Amino acid sequence: MTPEHLARLRKAQAALTPIALLTKLSDGTQFLFPEDVVPGALAEAAEKVLFDDKAANVTLDGEAWFLQPHNPPLRMIVVGAVHVAQTLAPMAAELGFAVTLVDPRRAFASEERFNGVTLSHEWPDEAMEALAPDTRTAVITLTHDPKLDDPALDVALKSKAFYIGALGSRRTHAKRAERLKELGHEDATIARIAAPIGLDIGAITAPEIALSILGQVVARRRGK
Repeated sequence: MTPEHLARLRKAQAALTPIALLTKLSDGTQFLFPEDVVPGALAEAAEKVLFDDKAANVTLDGEAWFLQPHNPPLRMIVVGAVHVAQTLAPMAAELGFAVTLVDPRRAFASEERFNGVTLSHEWPDEAMEALAPDTRTAVITLTHDPKLDDPALDVALKSKAFYIGALGSRRTHAKRAERLKELGHEDATIARIAAPIGLDIGAITAPEIALSILGQVVARRRGK
């Protein structure tokens, strides 16, 4: 790798920007995707490598390439220090997510209840602006309190978060959607929110609901 490529790679990593190193095996030619312009077929292969988060060997037009992703960690922002979050956070961490729990209510969002989880006691809109959700971020709101959930969803819908979910019944979500429209969001944007949240597995208990949410997050990430 040339010093220039190494410097650019480190800069992208420091900025938490997904980037792939593309190496032609015949002569060592290298590109950094998506920063460099590459042929369409190679770009498609690089996009898949970034999405799958897994290196791959591909042959295109008779040339062998090694594609290596350098992705920042997957992130999950959970708004609401509720019982579901107590199960969801450690489960998500096991799947490689860096979890941040947002809740200004310190009595709920405590280290005793969420051992090892990054806690933010800022108001959700401030916390979300600072966390800046990106294409490798899932945002989940669980409080049922519009004062907490709505500001977080407002920021999330303006971001490129790959998953946005909100706990609540269809009736609750219908009211939520009206409030989000008042904030300027269109129906197509609001439709990004998974609500009712989670896969339909008949979940009743808090751990079951956490399982259904995480299953839906994984499915969305894998394009299923």
